[in-house]
This record gives sequence, structure tokens and C-alpha cells, in this order.
Amino acid sequence: MSRLSARDVTVRRSGRAILNDVSVSLPAGAFVAVIGANGAGKSTLLSVLAGLLKPDQGEALLDGQSLATMDRKALARRRAYLPQTPRCEWPIAVERLVALGLTPSLPAFGGLPADLRDRVDQALTALDLNDRRAQAATTLSGGELARAMLARAVVGDPQVLILDEPIAGLDPRHALDAMGRLQGFAQAGQLVVAAVHDLVLAARFTTHILALKKGAVIAFGPTAQTLSAHLLREAFQVEARVAGEGRNSVIDVFAPTQP
Repeated sequence: MSRLSARDVTVRRSGRAILNDVSVSLPAGAFVAVIGANGAGKSTLLSVLAGLLKPDQGEALLDGQSLATMDRKALARRRAYLPQTPRCEWPIAVERLVALGLTPSLPAFGGLPADLRDRVDQALTALDLNDRRAQAATTLSGGELARAMLARAVVGDPQVLILDEPIAGLDPRHALDAMGRLQGFAQAGQLVVAAVHDLVLAARFTTHILALKKGAVIAFGPTAQTLSAHLLREAFQVEARVAGEGRNSVIDVFAPTQP
């Protein structure tokens, strides 16, 4: 059970604050959707929380320990990170691509132990990739590659899973499957943090909403109480109607009324 937090995090680029004094604490067992308009700072925050980007001010912490002081291999065992639009440049088989997610847990010598091979099989099955396991990853469609990369992220059974737009490019069936799988990880006690643009799926599957605007947190809390028409108006400058809760959530978004 792991808690991930940001404390007074500021990231600047060319004199501009991409993140501005962000503080938030994300508990184990939560499925947190990070939402916000393009350029709000979502990817930058995820990179900081993953320990891949050192902020100009402040720090990210895992169970109270600064990520900057953690052993890199130990951190890699505990958290997995899936970047936005991941790529594969080598024609390795899909099952080998997925197995790369086990790198922090591999023994120094020898092949893949039986229990780790079982994890690869489970991940391929969960992401509907069994019939692609021997196929070169470079020949996959965009949606198939996205699923393979998600399988690589989850195969190591990390305590913390950080994903930047994990359902981008997925068809409706596989997007639903992926969100259901991530929800299951959270229900099992893992912390899942994902940038999500599909607000309906965020409403239906996540436990918490973290909304950013111009690098600052404008809302954080349980999804049912936080994802409101008022928040969507502030975050995206659109009018919206939000109805229902959980799997029954419906969100309609409209162009803002012209003055």
C-alpha cells in the first residue's frame, strides 16, 4: 500500500511555470484521473510523480520518502510509468516487449523464471494480445501497440501505476476493458494515476479527479463530488451537463455561450 504525493512542486521552462506550487496527496487504492486542457501541466506532473523529472522547487514523495533519494531500481520495482504516445523502434516480439516491464525484477543471470513467464501470459491475456504474442511489435496497429505498452506497464504488478493517456487510440471496447482493468488494480490496493481525456470514462471508472489549469491544481477529490459542470467550465471553458454516478454517469459538453 503506497501513498504518492507532491509537495510545493514548481517546474519552469523558459521562465514560464509549467507547474506552479502543486501540492497533492494520492492514497493507495485510488484510481485518480488527471484532467485539464492541453498545456495544463498533466504530463509534466505525471513525470514528476514518476520520479523522472526533478522539479525546480518542491519534491515528490513515495510513502514520505523523496523520490530523489530513492534507489532507482527499487523505485522501478514499486512504480511503473507509461508515457504518452509510447513507441517501439525494434521488431521484437510482443511477448518480449511486454516482458521488458519485468526488467527491475529480473535475476542477474539466466532466463525468465517460470513465475515471471506466468505474469507475461497473464498480461497478454488481460490486454487481449495472445494472438499477437509472436508478432513483431513494429507491425502492430496504433491501438494494439497501446495495449502492448499498457501490458508492459502492468506486468510487474507495481504498487503505483502512472499512465499518460493510456486509452488514447483505443477502440471503445478496448478502452472500456483498459479502464476496467485499471479500476481493478485500484480495488486491489494499488494506486493508479492516469491522464484521461475521455470524461465519461473518467466519471464511470475512477475514484478521484485531479484537475489542473495553467499548471495549478483547481480541484481534487472523489469523482462523484468533484466532476461537475462548474469544474468543466473552469477547466475547459465549455458548458457541460453531468448526470448520474459511477457506471451510469453521462456527460454532455457544449460550446460556450457567445456573449
